[in-house]
Amino acid sequence: MNIVWWSLVIALAFNLLLFIPAWLFKTDKLTDLSYSLTFILLVVFGFSQSAKSLGQTLISIMVLLWALRLGGFLFIRVNKAGKDSRFDKLRSQFWPFLRFWFFQGLTVFIVMAAAIALYNEPDAPYTIWFYPGWLIFGLGLALEAVADYQKYKFSQTNTKGSWIDIGFWRMSRHPNYLGEIMVWSGVYIFAVTNLHGVARLLALASPIYIALILLFFSGIPLLEKSADKKWGANKDYQDYKKQVPALVPNLKSLKRLD
Repeated sequence: MNIVWWSLVIALAFNLLLFIPAWLFKTDKLTDLSYSLTFILLVVFGFSQSAKSLGQTLISIMVLLWALRLGGFLFIRVNKAGKDSRFDKLRSQFWPFLRFWFFQGLTVFIVMAAAIALYNEPDAPYTIWFYPGWLIFGLGLALEAVADYQKYKFSQTNTKGSWIDIGFWRMSRHPNYLGEIMVWSGVYIFAVTNLHGVARLLALASPIYIALILLFFSGIPLLEKSADKKWGANKDYQDYKKQVPALVPNLKSLKRLD
């Protein structure tokens, strides 16, 4: 069985199937949860069809840890809010909403490219690259989880409508996205030495795609535009933007953590 192509079919079919109740009931709870569930489904499928070697086992644990953490956080957040404002313009429009679900399935497949490619290998034994892969993954997961929690708690107590400037958000305007990019870079580094031929290049799609999406499309640009609309005329916010990089901290912004 070709695990790669079946993973694509499963990711797309699962999301198109879940689109139906999401459209009928106009609910965002299923929309937010489905993203993480697709990763979990592909891990279960890929690992079940793999040789179940050490590398394939460990990379399954990595993706599951990330997916369970993110899925739990998103579900708690949307449960508290009742809806996800990102979908306000989508959920009532059939074709744009369907297109969103299709591309969500495709995105999961691309982001999981390194793990899926590793499942397709006949074996994935121990290599020294397991260590830097796990380290970068672990640091990224911790950064993303803590940053998400800090922002969530801030949103619960922020009565002044100001921007977040606490914790990791003092060193980066989007530390959770930095953590996300680190997670998938770590997964790629973990997998790459056990990949062969064109699979090594295709697996690069994982960290590159997530970085491009967050840096230039649905991540940072949208949030920066929204923030500028709210606080762009505020001098303190302008100073904050000058001191704190959008993604990767510099020495100046790291000192703000003291």
